[in-house]
Amino acid sequence: MDRKRFFESLDNIKIFSGNANRPLAQKICEYLSIPLGDAYVGRFPDGEIDLKVNEDVRGVDIFLIQPTCPPVNENLIELLMFMDCLRRASAARITAVLPYYGYARKDRKDEGRVPITAKLVANIIVEAGADRVLTVDLHAAQIQGFFDVPVDHLLAFPVLCNYYQNLNLPDLVVVTPDVGGIKIARAYSKKLNVRLAIVDKRRTGPEETEIGFIIGDVKDKNVIILDDLIATGGSIYQAALILKDKGAKDIYVGATHPVFCGSAGEKLLAAPIKEIAVTDSIPLNSKGKGLGSKIKVLSIAGLLGEAIRRIHTNESVSSMFSETPETQPVFGLM
Repeated sequence: MDRKRFFESLDNIKIFSGNANRPLAQKICEYLSIPLGDAYVGRFPDGEIDLKVNEDVRGVDIFLIQPTCPPVNENLIELLMFMDCLRRASAARITAVLPYYGYARKDRKDEGRVPITAKLVANIIVEAGADRVLTVDLHAAQIQGFFDVPVDHLLAFPVLCNYYQNLNLPDLVVVTPDVGGIKIARAYSKKLNVRLAIVDKRRTGPEETEIGFIIGDVKDKNVIILDDLIATGGSIYQAALILKDKGAKDIYVGATHPVFCGSAGEKLLAAPIKEIAVTDSIPLNSKGKGLGSKIKVLSIAGLLGEAIRRIHTNESVSSMFSETPETQPVFGLM
């Protein structure tokens, strides 16, 4: 890592954060050895957002960390107001760092008279002042093309994969809960040098899915179910039940974004799952905390921090995922 070059330019970079995930922002700043920018993000008595940046940002390379996680609308408006503030304060470049991109489910017109909300929100973010976007594990990779500015799409793959490598689980099989996740599941199976299985899932409603059958052998195997996010937990719950029915031993779950809404807590507690590993892309809510020892949180602060460093010094970001194990950065498992 060219850290000498980075530290020589410290006067020209600042990291700010809204209220969505300040602990992650603090960890990123610790990784980069720079302070978190000074700003006030509060509320007027009527609930409107009040915001002020308390330091000079003229001509500075700004990275604004704000996942648009629940409460989605609150966090999105904070993001837009913050970027407008930074743009009017003459920041040289504003990179919107979105560890989690909300409103991603509506990425196409799959029926008549529905919006393409993922594109709408992308337009709004760019119009508010984003010169670049840095995000992690989009719900659909094609959303990168919805932004009219450069997008760096990171994968939590190195963090989760390193964690499972360190567990040294015997007789392991990687499982994807739907055919859309085959590509990333194949990458995990290759990295872990294990077999791959697929759960056939059909969505029957906004919160309901139906499991058909399993492609692959899971009998007497330890299983890792991998997904980009866990929302209501329905897919994971049903997949775990059918995997157990097919003779799987211990079942582990790995997901990037712990959204945990609806009845997710009850479903995941009742499911035959030994452990659920998630990242700190968004804060763990009460439903997630209610899982107790069943939940394990891994940090992507190093992953995002390294990407920020490379963007600032005009180095390759994609090479973070193609470098050999000997030269690949260590992102940590905090």
